[in-house]
Amino acid sequence: MATKKVTVTIPEDLLDEIRADAAERGLSAYVAEALRFKRDRDRLLELVDWLQEEHGPVTEDEHAAALVELDELDAEHKRRRTAGKHNAGEAA
Repeated sequence: MATKKVTVTIPEDLLDEIRADAAERGLSAYVAEALRFKRDRDRLLELVDWLQEEHGPVTEDEHAAALVELDELDAEHKRRRTAGKHNAGEAA
């Protein structure tokens, strides 16, 4: 993948925190990942706006149902990660 060097200005305290978090990945990889995440989030927000224009705002009941479903997905994800850690040692 082609890359291009750019110059950005970042508050010094934030840069210090990012460098500590980025460690082995490196600052460029960390920043690229953060920019992709931000771009994807912006696109999702555009989609939400468009869907609400087309179908109306989300009702309280729909919102509550979505939160329940997210909780269930989080619990299933946690269960699978925990099960995967236990099974990792059994393959040997």
